[in-house]
Order: sequence, then C-alpha cells, then structure tokens
Amino acid sequence: MSYVGPDFDPPQPRRSALGRPLTVAVAAVVVGAVAGWGVWQVTGGSGGGDGGSDSAKVPQTRSATTPPASGDPTASADAGDGDGGKEGDDAEKASPSGSASAPAATGPLKGKVVVIDPGHNPGNFQHTAEINRKVDIGTHAKECDTTGTTTNDGYPEAEFTLDVSRRLRTLLQQQGATVKFTQDDDRAWGPCIDERARIGNAAKADAAVSIHADGSGSGNRGFHVILPGTADEGAADTRPIVAPSRDLGERIAGYFVRATGSAPSNYVGDGTGLVTRTDLGGLNLSTVPKVFIECGNMRDSKDASLLTSGAWRQKAARGISDGITSFLKN
Repeated sequence: MSYVGPDFDPPQPRRSALGRPLTVAVAAVVVGAVAGWGVWQVTGGSGGGDGGSDSAKVPQTRSATTPPASGDPTASADAGDGDGGKEGDDAEKASPSGSASAPAATGPLKGKVVVIDPGHNPGNFQHTAEINRKVDIGTHAKECDTTGTTTNDGYPEAEFTLDVSRRLRTLLQQQGATVKFTQDDDRAWGPCIDERARIGNAAKADAAVSIHADGSGSGNRGFHVILPGTADEGAADTRPIVAPSRDLGERIAGYFVRATGSAPSNYVGDGTGLVTRTDLGGLNLSTVPKVFIECGNMRDSKDASLLTSGAWRQKAARGISDGITSFLKN
C-alpha cells in the first residue's frame, strides 16, 4: 500500500476466516467511496523500538509544570505548532468525568462494555521509582509503566491520550455503551501495565482499546494499530483473543483512515497500518479482545500539528469509536 498525499492505494479485498467479504475503506477525502472497514494483511515486526504503552522508556526528570522531553527517537508512548492541545477544543470539548460510567438508556451498544486505556498517567514523571519497577507480563518482566513521550514543543502524550479517550467515551456512551477507564488522571501514577490488563478482564469487556501516540524519529508519520500475537507462556495466553482482536483492530484502522484522512504508518507495518506484537503486557495479559492504537508520531512536526489540534483529536476519537461500534454490532 502506498501513501500519496491524503489518499492511499488500498489492497485487494480478502475474506475473513468466516468467509465474510471485507473491503478496505479509502481515505476520508474520498467522500462516499468507502466500501468496507479497512482490512489489511499484517506483515508483523516490532518497528520503532519498544512502541506501545509498555515501552521501556527511561523517564525524564522535570518540574511539576514542565512536561517530560523524549530523547529517544524510537521509544513510543507505552507501546505541529505545539499549541498545547488547545486548538479546536471550543468546538467540542472532552469531558473529564470519572473512570467509569453508566450506560446510556438506549442505543445500539446498550449492554456492551468497553474499557478505554489512556496510555500513561500525567503524574508518572513524579513517581519514577514506582513506574520503573518490573512486573510480570507472562513472556518476561517489564517496567510497570513509562512517562510517555511529548511533541518537540512539550505537549505530553499523557495529556493527548486522556483527551482522545474522554472524547471517545462520550461518543460510545451516545451509542449506549458502558465505558470504563483504566485511569482518568484520578490517581497519582499508573496503573502498571499488568493492572491495566486486569481492569479490562475484570470488567469482562466486549472490547478494550489502549490509546497512544508514538515517539519515533522525525519523518516517521502515520498511525498504526497493534494487535496481540500468539503468546502462551506464564501468565500470558492470548490464543483466545488473537482472532477477535484482529477483527477489532482492522475495523478501527479502516474507520480511523476514513475519519481522519491519516495514512498508515510509513515506518512500521509495511504500509498496512497493522503490527502484531507479543512484548506488550497490556496485550499479553488480556483475556478480552484488545488492541493498541498509536494515533501518530509526536516527534514528527507534521504529525504533531495534527495531534495538538482539538478538531483532529475529535476526528480520531470518531474513527476509533466507529471501529469499535462496527466490531460490537457484528
């Protein structure tokens, strides 16, 4: 798949394991031309270092008012003009309510439970000892959490993930879903990556999504969805969730393209927008369908100009919501 401007060339449609035809959603600029939900063949690969919320990124020391700076061009958040994320927020603001919500009275997702995992915690940088301790993720031990990354102008990933997550919560509640957060800036730090997985498991979530933005090098652009690979070791057994998680991830990827016009990553996934990994605790320890989405690369100025826009973050939330809704309705 090649990316040229806001459009990209879709691959040929394939059939799912159930024999159901799925076709690829083209970019949002081609209005009305969407024929399916964005299905791509994954070629795998871990790509930009330890991307995703479980990345072994060394936290940077900072004051209470200064966001952490990422010096690692490949460290992602746990896997622009840098306006602090304010642009476009007056059009549709995110609501910072509690970590759990009651379902809406009506809607197509009534009775469905969705767990949203906003990557990192704004307070992690003040608790380096706690987040640096190792936890068991089945395949090996890994740091409890990281600080996440920032844009070059200092907009923290932890703020980005909370904003998109809160917007996503509102959209899902409007569809009737019960939405639970792993954290809503309502605790001093964490939770650790193993606890994040347990929260989704305990909720018996119908779908769980971890929201992130990457911290790769300048020139690396685009989003990617991280799918759980097969892990069967220690506390990890992803075998029951690999297939449904792939379905969830493919739908989110397709709708994300449609809503935002963003292209799949040009640095991981070979242009598919999908990457399979077995080194992330949030996926390894999950017993419910779960994926991560890296919405863009905060360390690239062009991607950063999108990530710091409230209007774009609303589009991102819409794309993720539509993908989750499609998954839960089918």
